[in-house]
Amino acid sequence: MCLDVATNLGSQGNENLRGLVDIDIIDQGKIDKNQDGDSNSDAQQAMNFLSESWANMDKRDEILDLDENTSQPFQLVVPRNRKHNKKLPEACKGLKYRGQENMVSSPSIYSLLAIISLLFHLFFISSITAQNNGFTVKLFRKPSSYSRSHLNDVHAPVHAYIGHYLMELNIGTPPVKISGIADTGSDLTWTSCEPCVGCYKQIEPLFNPLKSSTYSNVSCNTPLCDKLDTKECSPEKRCDYTYAYASSSVTKGVLAQETITLTSNTNEPLSLKGILFGCGHNNTGGFNDHEMGIIGLGRGPVSFVSQLGPLLGGLKFSQCLVPFLTDINISSKLSFGKGSEVLGQGVVTTPMVPSPTQDKTPYLVTLQGITVEDSYLPFKTSGTVAKGNMMIDSGTPPTILPNDLYERLVNEVKKRVSMEPITDDPSLGNQLCYRTDSRPNGPNLTFHFEGADIVLTPIQIFIPQIEKVGVICLGMTNNSAEGGIYGNFAQSNYLIGFDLEKEVVSFKPTDCTKD
Repeated sequence: MCLDVATNLGSQGNENLRGLVDIDIIDQGKIDKNQDGDSNSDAQQAMNFLSESWANMDKRDEILDLDENTSQPFQLVVPRNRKHNKKLPEACKGLKYRGQENMVSSPSIYSLLAIISLLFHLFFISSITAQNNGFTVKLFRKPSSYSRSHLNDVHAPVHAYIGHYLMELNIGTPPVKISGIADTGSDLTWTSCEPCVGCYKQIEPLFNPLKSSTYSNVSCNTPLCDKLDTKECSPEKRCDYTYAYASSSVTKGVLAQETITLTSNTNEPLSLKGILFGCGHNNTGGFNDHEMGIIGLGRGPVSFVSQLGPLLGGLKFSQCLVPFLTDINISSKLSFGKGSEVLGQGVVTTPMVPSPTQDKTPYLVTLQGITVEDSYLPFKTSGTVAKGNMMIDSGTPPTILPNDLYERLVNEVKKRVSMEPITDDPSLGNQLCYRTDSRPNGPNLTFHFEGADIVLTPIQIFIPQIEKVGVICLGMTNNSAEGGIYGNFAQSNYLIGFDLEKEVVSFKPTDCTKD
């Protein structure tokens, strides 16, 4: 944490300190004059001394670790005219709590700077006293939604509904709840906004940006606007966008910034300011009336994950998706940042593969083959298997395989299911389907990713058809491409962690209905 504080402040002067503490530090009414009566210069010098010294602490120095619940005031005295030419500490060492002392001292000026950096982050200033031999700062705890407890786990509830997973979050001030499709296959987070021309029907009211005190449009020709590839400049110099999906769905609107509120591991609200999102004013496609937009969880610069990572202790998140057709009132959760790692017994991990194109969005992994009970089916029958041949996409329900692998898989499954497949319904295409009210008892499938074997059971393999009662189909399909998509049917009942820093995806078998 001390590294984050020091890095954020850098040596950019008093404005950074003032913004962090949310108080006017140089307050004439709270500064005691020294013997020369030169309060202004001494106080200013004190603040300059602090702000210019964040990057000059030695790694051997100590830093105070304060009890979260203490209300005791602290007073620090820092001597002046000391040189400090050392580097930022690599780690915080020698943590100690001294809650009852009136004076905090240290054998090193660098230790005091480390102490002050943490205290400024946690407290507000009551007074600054300039003295001949230095200055004194009195501090009291500052209420903050960014306490360390929040950084351990920040999450949002997720519900299954008609093949998609709806993630809940609150947007704006006052906060308005929205439910968007949790989509690891795209980056832009957007919701339908008033006015919405030709938009699909929703059961919940649209978000009205005029009713939010924290909403602001992004201007074009700015770095924020440049983060989105599909931007365009409106006559009013707004950063407009058009964002299209492989399903032919399209959202058009204005790129904006807004406050997003999630939930901490202590079930307290955590508000994150200035999050980029799309305020969609023309949204079309195959959306249902529960879907108020999309939460982009890809790897690109505007994704929800990329924006939250620096605020929550790491570019990582995890998901636990309940099986298809689970009651919508049963939720699992998506967790973000530090504390979202997938750990413990049974965890297997596969490396992410960089995209061979300019597209930074997808989570690509390598599928080496599939085992149907005791029959192994290599991804390709000849030649080498390309790295990154599968995309993990929570926004696509079925798993999509290349034609040849799909046909071999279907033939093996048929051998192991005692029922006869449906062959007289052209609307089913080449899907493998059965007329039954209950799933077949088997077979299990094992997906062999590089370094990680994922076992799928019938609840993840055979999917009831909503529009055809009494029909259950293999939750997979085919395409003519050389790669495929690992869809959300197969992802259910696994705790899956995406670590963008280590560039790995981790899987742990989990009953997500009990998450």
